[in-house]
Amino acid sequence: MDFTFTEEQETIAKLARELFERRAAPDRLTEVEAGENRYDAALWSELAAADLLGTALPEAVGGNGGGFLELGVLLAEVGWSVAPVPAYATLVLGADPIARHGTSEQQRRFLPGVVTGARILSAGLQEPGRSDPMSPSTTARRDGPNWRLDGAKELVPAAQLADTILIPAAMDDGGVGLFLLPADARGVEIRPVATTNREPHADVFLDGAIVYADDRLDGPVGSLHTRALIGLCAIQLGVCERALRIAAEYTTGREQFGRPIGSFQAVQQRMADAFIDVEAIRWTTWHAAWLIARGRPWGEVDRAARIAKFWAAEAGSRVAATAQQVHGGIGIDITYPLHRYFLWAKHNELALGPAPAQLASIGSTYPEGIR
Repeated sequence: MDFTFTEEQETIAKLARELFERRAAPDRLTEVEAGENRYDAALWSELAAADLLGTALPEAVGGNGGGFLELGVLLAEVGWSVAPVPAYATLVLGADPIARHGTSEQQRRFLPGVVTGARILSAGLQEPGRSDPMSPSTTARRDGPNWRLDGAKELVPAAQLADTILIPAAMDDGGVGLFLLPADARGVEIRPVATTNREPHADVFLDGAIVYADDRLDGPVGSLHTRALIGLCAIQLGVCERALRIAAEYTTGREQFGRPIGSFQAVQQRMADAFIDVEAIRWTTWHAAWLIARGRPWGEVDRAARIAKFWAAEAGSRVAATAQQVHGGIGIDITYPLHRYFLWAKHNELALGPAPAQLASIGSTYPEGIR
């Protein structure tokens, strides 16, 4: 396997970083965070104008025909700049499953708007008291030719911004369907909630919400969850890389007792450990994304995704703590950029299951006799 980025992938990363460095600088982030939602609509439109929102979408709907690895490259840049845009919600949770499993009509209806930045999507994978999207308590029952949804989803990314939310729901035949729910449909209540990293999230309550018959996706919910895990890992990689870079710059320039604090052995050891952790996140993330790009079996991809998520959670938490601690008191100053990276790393650590949950899932894939 070769994880060397292609010229096209390098171009995506360079273009995204240049744009985020201009439009998501710390001063601009402070302005955005003073608003109702941590969302920069102008930056989202610029991403569309730069043809970045179509990174992993078919050319037939205006995308550039890239794949999941290209999408991961873009998400890593979102994490590097902690950019206030719903890229994970729209591109991973919403557009990706529609592009893979939607009918031609569904793709034509939803995806061109994603490419132009006019449409924001999301998906509700978590429920109160349940962490497995394959066994949702939310139900979908036939109502004539349509579907009636009842239940609740919690911490849905960008739900208050989204036009459409993908909802996994248990059907009468025992299967789990994936439904394209209009956010403004009757019977839908969206309640914004506060989150660790201040990104817009909301709980979604469904009381007889109607989904039309042709607004059901034919794809497996499990693959959406697996790909969502890898998307989070890519974001966490960018977050941790940038946090480590900020810490390295600080410990190189900050002097105490007549020399940079980065020359002290204790600081060097902490930074070296953090570097190794970042590399672990990097290689497990790109390995999982590479398996998807190669079309490997879902079980193999799912295991790799959970290994990557374990490292993104466990090691990501250590990297963020190290970056903060080597800064001393300024590390917790909310006027200093580092605090955002600590909050994002903590959010990514716990989203869709913390490290112990991933270990439990990985362990359950091995037969009892070989444990």
